[in-house]
Amino acid sequence: MNNTIKFCRKSGYVNNIFGRRSHFVNINDKNFNVRNFQERAAINAPIQGSAAEIMRLAMIRLDKKLKNQKNNKTKMLLQIHDELIFETPKEEVKRISKIIVDEMSSVSISDQHSFSIPLTVDLNSGENWGVLH
Repeated sequence: MNNTIKFCRKSGYVNNIFGRRSHFVNINDKNFNVRNFQERAAINAPIQGSAAEIMRLAMIRLDKKLKNQKNNKTKMLLQIHDELIFETPKEEVKRISKIIVDEMSSVSISDQHSFSIPLTVDLNSGENWGVLH
């Protein structure tokens, strides 16, 4: 955390694991509250930014895979933080569930990165979103 703050004070930005930058122009502000807020944001940005990037990669892969499926009626409806919501006919649930888990967990390896720790995916299905939570 200290290294992240030190780097950000010098450069004015931090990177996530994919190299995307988040800029913090007030990291050296004279006002303690402003500076403190920017420091916390600079520490958090690489973690949150990396998680968001992983989710975007998973969504792109899933979208391509679902479009290539024959007689597919499954639709990706919504992203909520680290969750994806799909609308799937009952007869497709089993087949699509495997595709979703495979594609989302495969995001751990790409041309830009490779994680040594596997990404795990939890999947639930139900009649409506309320049943799942």
